[in-house]
Amino acid sequence: MTQDVQGFVSVVRSSPRERITGMTLLNRPALVLNKNWQAVNVTSVQRALLMLCNDAARVVDPEDFQLYDWEEWASLVPRSNEPAIRGVSLRLRVPEVVTLTRYDRVPTATVSLTKRNIFKRDRFTCQYCGIQPGKDELTIDHIVPRSRGGVTSWENCVLACGPCNRRKGDRSPENVGLKLRSAPKQPAWKPLYSMATAHRESWMKFIREWD
Repeated sequence: MTQDVQGFVSVVRSSPRERITGMTLLNRPALVLNKNWQAVNVTSVQRALLMLCNDAARVVDPEDFQLYDWEEWASLVPRSNEPAIRGVSLRLRVPEVVTLTRYDRVPTATVSLTKRNIFKRDRFTCQYCGIQPGKDELTIDHIVPRSRGGVTSWENCVLACGPCNRRKGDRSPENVGLKLRSAPKQPAWKPLYSMATAHRESWMKFIREWD
């Protein structure tokens, strides 16, 4: 079946939470796996359904890893407690994971330098003393202070807890007896870096966040 999903969908029924956030079901994130089930991308549900219609992907059921083509997926009846995409004559379950039917290249995307991604790279851990005091107690420290010519880059920014940040102040780590746990660098691209949207718990069966 090659019917365009945009033409197929006439009504999107959102859960109360999604109505509050303004996120429609078609904009929810879906994990994309390569044919060998390596996670390679994050896309929207709308795009995932288009790929399914065009026979470019199969839906993966995270519970039993069964694969579904368009006809098989469209024949499934949504559970009573889950949101569904409603068309003229049927209701579709919302896919969370799809796998490509043909091999695709491993993405060459780079991870953008953002506060959120620095927190993810450093695992919410102070890079000087190693404690994890919680997100609100961590700051982004410039190893070479900006007042001394330091730039905002992956190699010059790390997480620091309040005490370490105050101890370091406007000096270099060496001047105050602090030592970095590891040399900071730009992280390799992973699906979880690609969207600010919260990921789905089911994705963890296919990827590990800190690999």
